[in-house]
Amino acid sequence: MTLKTQAIRFLVSGGISAVIDLGLTWIMQIFFGAGPILGRSVGFIFGTITAYLINRRWTFQAAPSYRRFFMVAGLYTMTYFINVGLHAFCYDLFIGWGWGSSVAVLVAYLIAQTVGTVINFVVQRVFIFKKSAE
Repeated sequence: MTLKTQAIRFLVSGGISAVIDLGLTWIMQIFFGAGPILGRSVGFIFGTITAYLINRRWTFQAAPSYRRFFMVAGLYTMTYFINVGLHAFCYDLFIGWGWGSSVAVLVAYLIAQTVGTVINFVVQRVFIFKKSAE
């Protein structure tokens, strides 16, 4: 499968996962009053599970593998800290600038998720699912 096809599929699966991720982050922070770390953590966990399942089967067309699963778990653990930390930093920054909570959640999410998505795609394509990508 070509890089272009995988990138498009990765973006589609990311869009589906992002709806779940952002939806739960938004609900946790706006409706339940959770802080940015807790709200983002809940969204990240459920979005990540969705993304892994779609990407393994559809984007990279890889057979189930415990080795790959643990590699992805390690990658997502790393990107969790990057993503959640960046979200919390940006959210606090934007609130400090006087932005409304809803806008701060959305913009902080978009910044953090973009950075995490780029890291995830590169590492999964180059290292984790490389045999499927060739």
